Amino acid sequence: MRRLNITRRHFLASTAAVGAIGLFPGMPLPVRAQGGTLRLRFDGDNNILDPGYMSGGTEIETQKQCLPFLADYEEVDGTFSWRPTYFVTRLEQRDPTHIDFELAPDLTWSGDYGPVKASDVKFSYERMKETDWSGYFEALDHVEVTGDRTGTIVLGKPFAPFIMTTLCHGPGAVLCEQAVKDAGGQFTTEFPATCGPYVYEQTPGQRAVFTPDPNWMGPRPVFERVECNIISEVKAAELAFEAGELDCTEIGADTLARYSENMPENADVTVAGELQYMWLGMNTEHPKLQNKLVRQAIQHAVDVDSILQGAYSGTTARSNGIICPGLIGQRQETTYYRYDPAKARELMAEAGVGNLELSLRTLNNQERMLAAQIIQANLAAIGITITVMPLDSGPYWEMGQESKGDTWKDLQLWLMRFGTTPDPYEATQWFVSDQVGVWNWERWTDPEYDELYRQGIEETDPDKRHEIYVRMQEIMEATGAYVWINHEPETFAHRSSIVVNAAPSGELNYRRFEQA
Repeated sequence: MRRLNITRRHFLASTAAVGAIGLFPGMPLPVRAQGGTLRLRFDGDNNILDPGYMSGGTEIETQKQCLPFLADYEEVDGTFSWRPTYFVTRLEQRDPTHIDFELAPDLTWSGDYGPVKASDVKFSYERMKETDWSGYFEALDHVEVTGDRTGTIVLGKPFAPFIMTTLCHGPGAVLCEQAVKDAGGQFTTEFPATCGPYVYEQTPGQRAVFTPDPNWMGPRPVFERVECNIISEVKAAELAFEAGELDCTEIGADTLARYSENMPENADVTVAGELQYMWLGMNTEHPKLQNKLVRQAIQHAVDVDSILQGAYSGTTARSNGIICPGLIGQRQETTYYRYDPAKARELMAEAGVGNLELSLRTLNNQERMLAAQIIQANLAAIGITITVMPLDSGPYWEMGQESKGDTWKDLQLWLMRFGTTPDPYEATQWFVSDQVGVWNWERWTDPEYDELYRQGIEETDPDKRHEIYVRMQEIMEATGAYVWINHEPETFAHRSSIVVNAAPSGELNYRRFEQA
């Protein structure tokens, strides 16, 4: 995917230009001499740093600064590829099922755990096959250790995107085997051992701070200190940026539209990618939603175009599934529903359901709340009363997971957005049968979907893969449990003196930030 900079004279090539909102038009951003501190934003506390059990997002950002990875994303001519990190002297795909690696010398774990070894890579990756993020390691058979610092990642079947989708992403973090065992096999808010340019400390509810690791022998990052202030609201973070209190922050759709017309002086905008997919989800097991006709009525009742304009200022691409723009398997239109309130009312009558009361849970940010309110109005027109329940990030990301409590039992409707990597396999893994109660919150199963998922991993022909992934999205849509909404770009406003580094799914990598 492309990453573009918006200047005062340019707008996104990948989204439609829209009118300016008019707040702070052309205001100059305060100029701050670049020192050793980079000031960013977290939307909430990190709850689980363990790669096998994390939610993602800022937890992945934190791992990237403090743990070894064998590969990093690299943008080449507007397309994301991968490159070996400075943690390895060699990373080579010898053939379709063997990836050889050699760790760099002088890599040392904190806490007197000694050097980073190939056996740590083996432990980390084979361990992931039994975790919540096991789908990333579906193709992995085992890791063969050939020396203290050398080994071979052995795939059980050919899967060309393994390096891009797994090794570059959060699940590809390498852990210290002995330190994890000493911690009891899992960990939460503190790393058992680190090896990277930064060490990390979190003050819950306030900030996370990254400072130099005194034992790090590799290349030093540009910024000696990174402060990530906890700011749950995007709008509050935007105001902090415009006041000169943050150096970089994610921005919402209305601000993106405004900046397209009136960019603050001394500021730029960087778009990490459009590898996000957002939908309205429905719990197929909840008594109020078990009737498929009711779910189909909701599909027909929601006016997605109104959401795109009213909540996102026309800055996002309409979604027709979980596969994002530019990837194999992206659908051009829906199959089983269109916006049709009259059809929705017919389905409700056929279901024998009159007035119905449902709850809609969403992250408490501006775009999601506006989208929820539009959905609330749409469904009121067919006799469904919606109670919108805004949530902070912690309880939101736990609400459908059986391991986090009983909230999943009363989950009815929700607005969800996932990020992905530049291959369709990654997006589809969350909806297989094994993910019910983990990330498949809609709680349906389908043998054909599961089989196609396996075929998609092994198939190398692009046309055949496209057909597989289109069919998988048709199966999802036919459950009635999804209303596709948009592919929202991950967009960051930052000082012109900073060069932002971000994964295509939007996670920032502070150790690779540069000064312009």
